[in-house]
Amino acid sequence: MSTMYTELPEGVTRETMDVDVLIVGGGSSGLSCALHLQNQIQKHNEDVSAGRKTGEQIPEQMIVVLEKASEVGAHSLSGAVLNPKALRELIPNFKEEGAPLETEVKKDAVYYLGSDFSFKLPIVPPPFHNEGNYITSISKFNRWLGSKCEEKGINIFPGFAAVEALYEGDKIVGVRTGDKGRDKNGKPKANFEPGLILKSKVTIFAEGTRGSLFKQVEKKLNLRAGKNPEVFEEGVKEIIQMPPGTVEAGQVIHTLGFPLSKSIGGTFIYTIPGDKIILGLVAYLDTNDPLLDPHRELQKLKTHPFLQSMLKGGKVVAYGGKTLPAGGWYSMPRLYGDGFMVCGDSASMVDVQKLKGIHLAMKSGMQAAETIMDGLLKGGEFTAEVTQGYEKRIEAGYVKDELYRVRNFHQTLSKGMFASLPLIGLQEMTGGRGLKDNMKIEHIDADTTEKVVDVWGPYGLEHEDNKLPKPDGELFFDKLSSVYMTGTMHDEDSPNHLILKDGDICRTVCEPNYKSPCNHFCPASVYEMVPSKVEAGKKDLQINYTNCIHCKTCDIKCPFENIEWTVPEGGGGPQYREV
Repeated sequence: MSTMYTELPEGVTRETMDVDVLIVGGGSSGLSCALHLQNQIQKHNEDVSAGRKTGEQIPEQMIVVLEKASEVGAHSLSGAVLNPKALRELIPNFKEEGAPLETEVKKDAVYYLGSDFSFKLPIVPPPFHNEGNYITSISKFNRWLGSKCEEKGINIFPGFAAVEALYEGDKIVGVRTGDKGRDKNGKPKANFEPGLILKSKVTIFAEGTRGSLFKQVEKKLNLRAGKNPEVFEEGVKEIIQMPPGTVEAGQVIHTLGFPLSKSIGGTFIYTIPGDKIILGLVAYLDTNDPLLDPHRELQKLKTHPFLQSMLKGGKVVAYGGKTLPAGGWYSMPRLYGDGFMVCGDSASMVDVQKLKGIHLAMKSGMQAAETIMDGLLKGGEFTAEVTQGYEKRIEAGYVKDELYRVRNFHQTLSKGMFASLPLIGLQEMTGGRGLKDNMKIEHIDADTTEKVVDVWGPYGLEHEDNKLPKPDGELFFDKLSSVYMTGTMHDEDSPNHLILKDGDICRTVCEPNYKSPCNHFCPASVYEMVPSKVEAGKKDLQINYTNCIHCKTCDIKCPFENIEWTVPEGGGGPQYREV
């Protein structure tokens, strides 16, 4: 819920709860942090008790994980091919413990797609090798991780959205959660529940991509000073149920080329047991194309002969969309401060060359947990001097190794697929360096958008490349029908969490010149231009916020930075189960 609605009814106060460790975000990073910390405390105390280690036992710690979704996993969407290296450290017997890994990867392939032909690369490039990795549903995986946390006595609070960080000077001392039961105008309803004040000794930000709370924190504490700007990619994904006996599980196929023409990106195809195919498309958001629509491009992908033969007889059963951070090593914020650390996607920890971030998110959470242990053994102090140990751990381990190796990848590929190939080859030979150590990112995604006429000519919206294939309710869907498959829900009588700063810009500048990019890039039909009530013949932006699936593209790609994504009432949003 937007932080603008904070006034409480007369006689109502916020409850304050004191906790030891507060983790904002119940995804792979936050849950790994909680579980690894609890395991370390348990082992330390057992070792002290058995005389294997000298020192004091650590008293029971109240570890709280806040998750804005209605349940753990409901907002989790990813590729997802999982490198199990962090999982193996966290839960060595993960198979015996029932980790929901659909299948081990057995085959890799890479194809280039022309408009009506396909070409298989004779050799799979090293970044696309997935032997030893697993295809999984990240929503199922995170539910399982959450159950392992609860078995260890960790407190998970689903349906609680953290909306404000609490400070003493520059020290973070906790968070406030959003109120529940406010109407569209922010007024308390009969079922009103005030948010909580959670005071903590240390706070871990693990909100995922473009974390809305950490976004406030990094700005206040200037945590990106001297860093490259962050840039993002947008991904959409479907699960397609195929006829019995038609799918060989364990295949990972990546494609380049069709359908993207004005934007950089690629696709992934995974096969899993139960005759299901996972199909996804990822596009760079620093494109100059104002009409980029990843949902439309995913539908177009399925018209290609290569996909048509693969998907014959299939039916789409699930859909989702999200953004992922793509700036890499030199776009990472400072990872620590007085009373806090930041992990996973919120800290830009994604290998965009391999499209993998789950194991990096998990490992960063685990290294934050190890740093918390340092603080507990020093009497429970979490000054910046203590939390800096987390950044040192990141720099000394494989999170840095993997991110540093691809530190220039996004910047290079942004130059164009064919223009970038020699440079990417050079980077492979030089450990990621290429021509220079840090290819600067000079822009944010919002600034790269150009006018429709400059990209597409005078008839951009009518161009064949911008047409949606005819929906058939089986393999092809319009956007609203796809959104229905996400299960997304928000209370219709609650404040709009998508804050439009100046509607006049949408009517007078954005729609005439850019044809309202938010109407296209949003994967959930949240934004719609309707006849203006202010100016005849013009259009105003209507925000259908109950459709939102929390991808946050609008917060990133609006050319005027005119939309701010804030947290809706806790529990609202998509209900991912399969994807």
